[in-house]
Amino acid sequence: MRTPHTPTHHLAHSDGPGPDRVPSTRSPYDELAALAEDPAGGPQDGPLDDFLRADEAPDQRDDDTDDAWAPPNHRRRGRRRNRATGLPTMLRLTVWVLTFACLVALADRWALLYAERQAADRLKDRLHLTAAPEVRIGGFPFLTQLLDQRLDSVQVTVPDVPADRVTLTQVTATARDIRIDGDGPTAVRGALVHQMHGQVLLSFADMNRELGASQVAFSAQGPGRIRALGSLRLAGHDVRVRADAHIQRDGDRGISTSVDGMRLDIGDLATYRPGTGRTEGLHLTRAAARRVTQEADKVKALLGVPEIVHRMGVPDSAVHAALHDEDKLHRLTGAPRFLHQLTRVNLVDVALAHPEVLKRLGVDLSLLTSLTKLTRPQIADRFDFAFRIPNPPSGDLRLQRVAVDKDGIHVYVSGAGLLLGK
Repeated sequence: MRTPHTPTHHLAHSDGPGPDRVPSTRSPYDELAALAEDPAGGPQDGPLDDFLRADEAPDQRDDDTDDAWAPPNHRRRGRRRNRATGLPTMLRLTVWVLTFACLVALADRWALLYAERQAADRLKDRLHLTAAPEVRIGGFPFLTQLLDQRLDSVQVTVPDVPADRVTLTQVTATARDIRIDGDGPTAVRGALVHQMHGQVLLSFADMNRELGASQVAFSAQGPGRIRALGSLRLAGHDVRVRADAHIQRDGDRGISTSVDGMRLDIGDLATYRPGTGRTEGLHLTRAAARRVTQEADKVKALLGVPEIVHRMGVPDSAVHAALHDEDKLHRLTGAPRFLHQLTRVNLVDVALAHPEVLKRLGVDLSLLTSLTKLTRPQIADRFDFAFRIPNPPSGDLRLQRVAVDKDGIHVYVSGAGLLLGK
């Protein structure tokens, strides 16, 4: 029986040269053990150990890197800390500045309102007004103007100012470059107005109420002209009144009215114009004259008055033929010239001498008497609304122009160097 043979490796190994070198036989296990041994006699890490610890090396390096000490950068951290702490400081400063500005603005507005109220009360007392006017002080800020004792502008609006027979609906004045004399908003003694422009409104509504007593209505007729339409009660009859008034300046401080075109209509029968002129007096309307020519008895009554025939310029022969022949009468009254001349006859001239003629025409003698007593100045007085602006104690205040608009009469004034409150 053969014994098993263990293979061996013959390594060329000798301590020295020579042919008599004896090869040493070494087990592979011994070689592995030799690799694992430390030359100093202790265990040594081999390739296997290095491989097994390869995964642990990065963690160890990371831990070493994180735990490594480095000198602090004081400059960078200091800059970051200054930004963080400086932002709230600027915010607080901004809030304080805005709060202070709001308080100053509120104080300025309060002082302005107080000054406006004081000025309105003083104007109310001086002008004896029923209501305080509206005062608006311009410019901002007000306190700096007060300290400088100068105001940029002041606007005053005064409603319902009495002026003779009428009430001025609204007076608006704007003063500029005002020098004030006082120690503050509560102690203003006076003011010097270097320049002022104003406007006075006299509305037609107020004129209708005060002058017309709800019986006369005023309206714009054209540049500088107004028309008045209304009614009067005379001798138990309603007489319609119509007049045209021209508005004009009266010097440098007043306006006046000149009334013309006055006419009183007695229905559609006759028209009365006060005065003694050729076109004035009592005249038949064209419609009434046409109706008269269609009634033979009324025409014969007119032709029977020599004053009327002579005023119409009808020849006596034609009158005689018309009174005795109906056909000639109709031809005479049908002529256009006869109708026109009939409307020009003043019935007032024949009223006293021939009252029966007026009765046939339908004219009431009592009404005619009342009309003749109503003179032209009396009618014009109903539409008189002249007024004058007050004369200032110092400076110059004058009227510039007068205009008529759909809402009323506008009067424009200007002034300079006006001293107020002293």
